[in-house]
Amino acid sequence: MGFSRPEHRWQSEGRGRPTRNWIASVVPAVGALLLVNTGPAMALTLTSSAFESGGTIASKYTCEGDDISPPLAFAGVPAGTKSLALIVDDPDVPDPKAPKRVWVHWLVYNLPPDSQGLPENASGAGLPGGATTGLSDFKQTTYRGPCPPIGRHRYFHKLYALDIALPEKPLTKPELEAAMKGHVLAQAELIGTYKKGDR
Repeated sequence: MGFSRPEHRWQSEGRGRPTRNWIASVVPAVGALLLVNTGPAMALTLTSSAFESGGTIASKYTCEGDDISPPLAFAGVPAGTKSLALIVDDPDVPDPKAPKRVWVHWLVYNLPPDSQGLPENASGAGLPGGATTGLSDFKQTTYRGPCPPIGRHRYFHKLYALDIALPEKPLTKPELEAAMKGHVLAQAELIGTYKKGDR
């Protein structure tokens, strides 16, 4: 008993070669797919015109200067974002060679999802409508800049896109992180450094 060889209906102009009609139907479809596939959506980013990522923060923004917040720019906020949150902290306290705790400098949340950033001295110049400030480790709700007691510290600026709005009351960092849990759509990070005596 034998088996009949299956017929390849798309072959007609030579063994193993697709017909012109088949090619003509596939090429436009491939072209359409290439037009639709425009690449991944832009990722959430956090930048500053005052310092580069990994760079030195100018003394103007520290306890040795005006102690005002640096300008920050946001981009790539994902669809579905209901609010943005910003945490600024220092994980190198008291000594980068022997860190013992993370020191929170600034908490801002319920920033509108269409926010494009924060201006220099945002605490003094005014935050966007609806924004709420949390309680830092200075026991204050305003920005307090770098003031490292020993060595060069790192200052993490962390931006979160959330699918909810948060409570409109001063939260500590643990309370803020608990409220954000399970609601982070995207996050971005900008790190600056400072050592007393930098200019």
